[in-house]
Amino acid sequence: MGGASDEEPPSKRVKASSTDHRGLSNGKLPKEPSTFSFSASMARPLALQDDDEVIGSKGVKKVEFVRIITEALYSLGYSKTGAYLEQESGIPFHSSTVTVFIQQILDGSWDESLTSLHKIGIVDETIIKLACFIILQQKFFELLDGEKTMDALKTLRTEIAPLSINNIRVRELSSLILSPSPRIIDGISGLELTKSKPRSELLEDLQKLFPPNVMIPERRLLQLVEQALDLQRDSCLFHNSLVGETSLFIDHRCGRDKIPSQTVQILQEHNDEVWYLQYSKNGKYLASSSSDHSAIIWEVNPDGRVSLKHKLIGHQKPVSCVSWSPNDDQILTCGLEEVVRRWDVSSGECLEVYEKGIIGTISCCWSPDGKSVISGLTDKTIIMWDLDGKEMECFKGQKTLRISDLQMTNERKLITISKENSILILDIESGDERCIKEDQSIVSFTLSGDNKFLLVSLANEELHLWSIEGHFRLISKYRGYKRSRFIVRGCFGGFQQAFIASGSEDSQVYIWHRGSGELIETLGGHSGAVNCVSWNPSNPHIMASASDDRTIRIWGLNHHHHHASDTNSKTCIHYCNGSS
Repeated sequence: MGGASDEEPPSKRVKASSTDHRGLSNGKLPKEPSTFSFSASMARPLALQDDDEVIGSKGVKKVEFVRIITEALYSLGYSKTGAYLEQESGIPFHSSTVTVFIQQILDGSWDESLTSLHKIGIVDETIIKLACFIILQQKFFELLDGEKTMDALKTLRTEIAPLSINNIRVRELSSLILSPSPRIIDGISGLELTKSKPRSELLEDLQKLFPPNVMIPERRLLQLVEQALDLQRDSCLFHNSLVGETSLFIDHRCGRDKIPSQTVQILQEHNDEVWYLQYSKNGKYLASSSSDHSAIIWEVNPDGRVSLKHKLIGHQKPVSCVSWSPNDDQILTCGLEEVVRRWDVSSGECLEVYEKGIIGTISCCWSPDGKSVISGLTDKTIIMWDLDGKEMECFKGQKTLRISDLQMTNERKLITISKENSILILDIESGDERCIKEDQSIVSFTLSGDNKFLLVSLANEELHLWSIEGHFRLISKYRGYKRSRFIVRGCFGGFQQAFIASGSEDSQVYIWHRGSGELIETLGGHSGAVNCVSWNPSNPHIMASASDDRTIRIWGLNHHHHHASDTNSKTCIHYCNGSS
């Protein structure tokens, strides 16, 4: 074969069409002329290579490694370099048969491509028939586009229909013979299809169908690199940063300085034990409640420190919990065996009081749409009110305990502690009830931000992580914190909620790596039992803890040269990890 075409590497022999092939590395063409010969590039064909030769210590096949590098070069637009790699390695990106097949598809040589299809190494006859269907469907549409209706009808009757694949589609195609208007949805892309598609897109569809050893999946090397990065981050005990900070030049490894472990602020506005606290969903506010009969809304500054916004006065008994509305503009506070109050965050005004005669409340939460308020009562029932205080529904029976948490998922499933060792998950719409049963007494629970997991604190000083999506499964156990008499609460937190934190009766905060279950930090500083912790959902480097010592501690990153400021402010006193 003489002429310029003989001087091109194998990948350049795929003839260019008017369609841009850059979206498909397997059909992409080198844009620069090459100076080496096709015969030289095929001097060591794939069949003569040692397919079993491995490199590295993990048994990576050299042929596969080189081919995915070649694919990466073509996908990045480095066609000339990819062609040189094929020549120097003697390892073709595709076998010669696949190369011919790709050219035939791009040329619209349908009959020849069907013949080549049976020679490219696909064993599964089902895949071959599906590929035939896709190719012949393209042929059918192109014949229609060329107004060759009788030829299109012949292809439909003598080639497509005998495949006995997707008879519904065959009828849809036949309707186009009579009228070109019906809508047909492509089975692979899901897009409307009433005419032929670019042939490069046809190659993409075939590539998705073929085994990867025949046509390498697009951007395969990038996929492998991303998977490696994910594995490194998942195994990193201290990863608490954005993905963008990851580098390919070094193995990923975070230090302890990525975990909030230094007290950056101590809040002393409460006059008695602080029982509960929770950041708003947008991370802009922090709410706390105390046995001093008050709750406080704190405003979070850009640096993570907080300032008092409103002190909520009105309860006659200790305030056991708080709950943020779905859009964070309102908050509920629950007086222990008293009433539930709804407050406006902006003004601090009490908007409504919810009570049921002489029956007291013990817990509260919002419906996911923010249009109703739910509360657990001392008579072990659960009641739902509209925002104006009208009772909408009452769930009777032993639905909750005297001391209980209460939360509702986005799918309107109500979660509560119904028995000493049992958590009830009640579907409000269907009435279905399912239970998580523990061997030990349940102290408290917390729902993950994605509503898929439940963190359960137990009396035996363990935290259990349950998957509540589909079949209930116990995922992990976390040990180390102390609890004997009081209600101690844990939380999810950090980047992608990769950590578990909990209060403890030994005055410390405990932090575990969620995936491995390893205890990675124990934070000292409080002088009384730590009742509750909350991790800022919008800032993975900020966490808060509430204690019987009447204080709230804001924890940040451990900067060695931290300077105290505002030391004259009662609400903004800065210490260094417990030092006074």
